[in-house]
This record gives sequence, C-alpha cells and structure tokens, in this order.
Amino acid sequence: MGHRFDSVQQVRDGLKDVHYLADEGIAGVVFLADRLGKPVLVEGPAGTGKTQLAKSVAEATGARLIRLQCYEGLDESKALYEWNYKKQLLRIQADRNSDAWSEIHDDIFSDEFLLTRPLLEAITADDPVVLLIDEVDRVEVETEALLLEILSEYQVSIPELGTIVAKQIPLVFLTSNNTRELSEALKRRCLYLHVDYPDMDREKEIVLTKVPEVSANLADQIARIVRSIRQLDLKKAPSVSETIDWARTLVLLGIDHIEAQQAKETLHILLKYQTDIAKAAKELSIDK
Repeated sequence: MGHRFDSVQQVRDGLKDVHYLADEGIAGVVFLADRLGKPVLVEGPAGTGKTQLAKSVAEATGARLIRLQCYEGLDESKALYEWNYKKQLLRIQADRNSDAWSEIHDDIFSDEFLLTRPLLEAITADDPVVLLIDEVDRVEVETEALLLEILSEYQVSIPELGTIVAKQIPLVFLTSNNTRELSEALKRRCLYLHVDYPDMDREKEIVLTKVPEVSANLADQIARIVRSIRQLDLKKAPSVSETIDWARTLVLLGIDHIEAQQAKETLHILLKYQTDIAKAAKELSIDK
C-alpha cells in the first residue's frame, strides 16, 4: 500500500478540510507514523482532541475507523478474537455419528467459526484502516501484552490457525489520559505525541471552525475567558469540546458580547464540579 500523505503540510491541509486544526507537531507525527508504519501514542489531558485526531485522520484519508475502547477487565476475547462456541457445538452435534474426529476438529477451528474483534479485524482488513485503541491506560498491565505482537509485527498468532499476517499496515493511534504509567515495551513500539490544551489563538480558530455562527469578537472572548479559567486550581479544566459547547450555547442565547453575569449563568456548560464553578465565578467577579 502506498503512503497516505506526501508531506507534513498535506497532513495539516487534509485535517483542516475535515475541521481538525492540527499544529506542525501533530501533523509531523502523523506524517512520520504513515511513513514509518509505526503506531502513535497520544497522551494529554482529557478533552484535548486525542480521540478526534484518529477519527479525523480516518475521515481525511477515506479510511475505515476501527475502534477498541479499553476498560478494566478487557481481555483477548473482546480485543482480539474468540471462537463461536455455539456454532461449533451445532457443527459437532450435526456430525456426532462421524468417526473422523480430526476432520471435525479441523473444521470447527476454521475461519468460518472465528469471531474477529477490533485488533484482528484491523490487520485482516483489505480496505484502508485507521485503528483507534482508546484510553489504553485503563487496561491492566498484563493486557498490554495482547497489543505488543500486533504493534511490532502487525501479526497475530492463533494456536488453532497459526500466524495471521496483516494484509496492510493500518494507521494506529493509542490514546492515554495518564491514569497510569504504560509499560516501556509498549512505548518503545510507538511514536510519542503529547496533545495539550491549545493556545488562545488556536482555540479561537477552533471555535470559529466548529461553530460557524459565532462572531470573531465572541470567539475571541470565549478563548480568553476559557484560558483564564484553565489557569485556576480546578478538579477538571474545561476541555476543547466543552469550549465548543459553550460557544454554541452563547450563540443560541443570542449573546455576542459576554458580560460577567452571563458567563456565570452558563459556567455549568464549561465546568462539571460545583467547586470549580464557584472558583470560576469568583474569578469572573474579580475581573470585572
């Protein structure tokens, strides 16, 4: 399969076309991941666009997005593959009078009885694929071993079938919110990308892109207020998606210039803890 991007600028332009505003660092890592055939480990605070990056790359390249949502207790049967035991049992019952057990065994452990999960589906796909392994830091350390063979060799070993080698190398994104430290073995196989909250000018541009109805003046105010709120000691700083929700809320309310009282009345769109709302409201009062 040929390369997806010819240059870093093409990555930026392609992502911008699908309304994801990537800076030079993000675009550069995506370009290298494509050229080197390596996964990208994307870390950073929640709500900074890590998951959306994978979705946008898929959309920009016309690839199919395959997502593995990680959680505590995720195992091989949900991440990689499992056998269709009910179908196997029906097959055995249908041939219960047969003396050739070896033939039945070979038959029930074939592709027909294999249930593919996201990891196996991604490497056996014929069409271009972007594989998103979301919130990989939520799984146990032992579960990371499931990923290592795939991320290093792009192949899977199934005892009953042998080694299945990828038909094409998918573009792989792993996201992490840093809830725990990932293993060195996993990190070595990936390019590293840290996605932080955007600076004020970029967040203004994001708001203008995602909320076309917003005026430049309102977008500028939103970016400035959100920036000042993020500098407070909060339990959870407002994410970019919450900034966009706030912008949409203000537009719906017909607000083009934010007054302190209007900001206080809509803080619940930006912040999800009462203590944070109280701190932000106090800060807004001081500013005024």
